[in-house]
This record gives sequence, C-alpha cells and structure tokens, in this order.
Amino acid sequence: MTDLTLTRRNALKASVFGGSALALNSGSAQSQAVLTPFMDPLPIPPILQPVEPFAPKADVSATNVDGSKTFHVSGPRTVAANTLFYKIEEKQAYHKFHAQLPPTSIWGYEGTLPGPTYITESGKPTLIRYANNLPINDPVGIGEPVSVIHRHGGFQAPEDDGYPMDSFASGQTRDYYYPCVPEGGLSQNEVSCLWYHDHSVDATAANVYRGLMGFNMNFDALDSKLGEDDPNPAAFRLPGKMSADGKQRLFDMPLAIADRNFDANGQLVYSSFDHDGFIGDPRLSVNGKVQPYLGVQRRKYRFRFFNCCNARMLDLFLVVNGTAVPFHGVIGSDLSLFEKPLYNVGSLRMGPAERLDVVLDFAKFAAGSQVYIENRMLQISGRKPEGLAASGPKILKFSVGSLTPANNSRVPSTLRTCPEGLNYLLPKVQVERTFEFGRSNGAWTINDKFFDENRIMAKPKLGVPEIWTLTAGGGWSHPVHIHLTEFYILSRNGLAPPLLERGRKDTVRIGWKEGSVKILINFTGYTGRYVFHCHNLEHEDMRMMANIELQP
Repeated sequence: MTDLTLTRRNALKASVFGGSALALNSGSAQSQAVLTPFMDPLPIPPILQPVEPFAPKADVSATNVDGSKTFHVSGPRTVAANTLFYKIEEKQAYHKFHAQLPPTSIWGYEGTLPGPTYITESGKPTLIRYANNLPINDPVGIGEPVSVIHRHGGFQAPEDDGYPMDSFASGQTRDYYYPCVPEGGLSQNEVSCLWYHDHSVDATAANVYRGLMGFNMNFDALDSKLGEDDPNPAAFRLPGKMSADGKQRLFDMPLAIADRNFDANGQLVYSSFDHDGFIGDPRLSVNGKVQPYLGVQRRKYRFRFFNCCNARMLDLFLVVNGTAVPFHGVIGSDLSLFEKPLYNVGSLRMGPAERLDVVLDFAKFAAGSQVYIENRMLQISGRKPEGLAASGPKILKFSVGSLTPANNSRVPSTLRTCPEGLNYLLPKVQVERTFEFGRSNGAWTINDKFFDENRIMAKPKLGVPEIWTLTAGGGWSHPVHIHLTEFYILSRNGLAPPLLERGRKDTVRIGWKEGSVKILINFTGYTGRYVFHCHNLEHEDMRMMANIELQP
C-alpha cells in the first residue's frame, strides 16, 4: 500500500500514544462569501439499478490500512439463489455545493453526493461489489484512499458489517452480502431507512466528509415499495412509489443534512486535527446543496431526515409563512417505524447518524405558501451544542404549488407492532453493563480504554437481553452507535425518554444536557466481532470505539 504520511493515524501515534506535540493545521480559512439562498433545486439521489449476476469472491481479503496485516474470510462465498447483484464505484469527481460556488473535488459512490440510493426488500438478499478507484496521490488532502463499507443499522454477518480494520485499497474490490432478513435484535423488526458509509479506522471522518455516504431504503409487504398504490389491504400505503422506469422514488425522499466548509476560492476544506469534532458552515447542505429548494404539490410527502454531520447536533423546526408549526406525522426513528405515528411534535432533534421518518402534508398549506426547515440548535464547537436559539438558518425551502392531485397515500394509526417488546424482554435480562465515554491524553475512551482491535470489551450471548448504561463526562456530547442490532431507550437521566426516542434505535445521544441513558439490547443471529462507538466521527477516529464479541 502507498505510504500515507501526515495522516490522522500518524498524528494519533505521535501525539496521543507517543506523547509528543503536533501543531494543528486547520487548513484554508472558511469563505465568508454571501450565498443567495434557495437557488438550487434539491437533488434526489438516483436509484441504483441491479446488474447481471457475477461470481462472488470465494476468498474475501482485506489489507489493514497501515499495510501490516491481511484478513481473510475463508471458504466458498455462497449467496442465495434469489440474490440481487449491484456494483458501486468509489471515485473522485467534481461537485457544486451551490450555484454561486465553483466545482470542488469530492469522493463519492458513483462519483455523486450523496451516492445512489439502493433499494432492498425483505426476503431478497443483496450482494454489492464495491470498487475502490479513489486517487492515491490526491492533492486536496482530505481523506485516505482506503475503504471499508458499513451499512449503518443493518443486520449482517461480521465479514459484511464493515469492521474498521477490514479495509481494501485503491485498485481493489470487495463484496458485501446483505441477507435482508428481518432485523434480528429485539423483535424481528423490518428495517426501514439505513445508510451506507466509509468506516475505515482513523479515516472515517475525513472520508465521509469528502462524500462517501448514501442511503439504503428497505421495504416489505407492509411498508412496501409500491407505497401508496399497493393494492394489498394490509399495506400501510405511506406516501411514495417507484417511477415507471424504476430510477426514482416519487414523493418519498431522503434528506442528508451536513455542514461543510469552503475556502476563499470556494473549495472544500477540512481539518484532520480538529479532534473535538468538525463543525462546518451553519447554513448546512441538504443532499449536497447549500440551502436548496423543492417545489411540492399539495399532497403528502415522506421525508427521511438524516443528520449526516460529523459532529453537529440539529434541532429542526417547521416554519410556515414565518411561524413555527408542529410536525404532524412523525412515523419512525433511525432504522424502524414507530408502533403509532406521533403528532404535534414541536421539533426534530437529531445527533449525528440519527434519522427521523416524517410525513408532511402540504395540502394543509395554501398554494404559494413558503415552508422552511430551520435549524435552531446553535453549535460552534464539536464538543457540544450551545443550546437552542430563537431562530436559525433556514436550510431547506418547500414552495407549495397549486396542484392538489388525487392520491392513495395515508398515515395509518398503527405501524410496526413489537411482539418481543419491553414487557417480553425485560424479565429475561441477565446482564447489566456500564460504559463510560470519556477523554484521556487528547483522545477519546470507553471505560478509560482506547480502541484496540485485539481487546474485547464485552461478550454478550445471543438471545440474552442486557441492560446497558451509557454515560459521559465533562459535559461533552456523544452520539453512540451500536452495530448489528437495535435497542430501546429505557430511561434518560432516570426519567422516561422523550417521545421521539421511544421507538427502536441504533444511535443514541448522551452527555451535554442530555446526560446518561439506560438501554435494553438483545443480540441475535450472528456470532463474532462487532463494534460500538461514538458517531461524532472525529471522536470515533480518535479511538472512542470498542469491540464486542457475540457468543452462541
């Protein structure tokens, strides 16, 4: 592998574990150019199309990012007969974040930001071959041309989960197999909105910031790909349907919200040494455009709100003709739909990697109404937010048209029930664990330990529910993500969690003013090594991660 110098990995070894000091280089100054808001239409990522079946690799190999070790998945690589096959290329491309900014270099899946959305359906396995064609000697200096793919919120075997050391280099490919069976953790739940992103050890933050992320929408017989036009009487008929050519999902849109910084020449900049957590321009981008707009009909739309920031917390308000109004129809969080929709929700609070599934009915607003999504969470440091402001940047504009079309979309009163819910699992709890997320020697720890690929912090048994207490010190904010399974938040600071946190989750905020949480978690399906970590990506890269090894 090419020698990668002056990287986060080198800095970590030198300054954290070696004790020597490094001067921090924040890169070029952020541009203060005035950008006219709502000039660009909201981009909607295209739907990835399947390809002809190809021979899965029998021996999946991966080289450690520092070249020191090779991992192998031995034995034949077999997949189910009904598997769908896809290919995704990671490559450098040029992207305009705003009409008044010049093109800037990104790394993207298929060269786009976000990458293409791939659709999965429960019971139809998927095999994706990723080809790493990232440039080795990239002059921009953001990211490293190594790759690991993690399907965030997914239920997959250890070799397909994106373990951070299982990287493949520029010029190599790797296959990832997703069985697309019901989620294995708590209730055999059918997942809804997942996302995929780079998960390379010590390089996740820069690689995701550069653009390596995309969506995976999953459907089944109830929350179906046919959406509002499904003739099945049991189907939810939530807003959304596939276009006739299968290349676009109509009225059901992912919204990846991220903060980016640009230099005086309008080029993307990033500090690899901002270990607190990188905070970008508060104007934010949605699906790769700064302050875009979307023309909407007077009908229901489904939006998958997603905090794709490295470290910034969001608190989103719906503002109509200058007045904040509640969200009516919040139907899910993270990877799962709620049991029942939530109405009269004042705002959507999300830490990095959290998602909220929301139905907005624009028929409630007059033609010509100006409807905005506004972020009122003030944050100037990756350590934690400052708190809510009376108003904030408007990040997305909906322009309500005059067309009120007939459609079959609805929000049913009951969504995902959970047969193996709290009352079923709590009496079966046999183990309680506490994990403290802290800071030491300029880096980040879990239970006073830096991430070590050879250290196993816990060995949960499959099918044995556990209660975990997650705490944080120093007033810092940490969004904690646990691989492979979902969980319930039992309490926050000893009190019942807020309504938006009472569904099944894969990421939870701790610290700052939100304190500690107790969660109910139950692993099933796969044995082997997985990780959990802070999803402030700079914290993750600076070793706030730990191994768990699932036991039969």
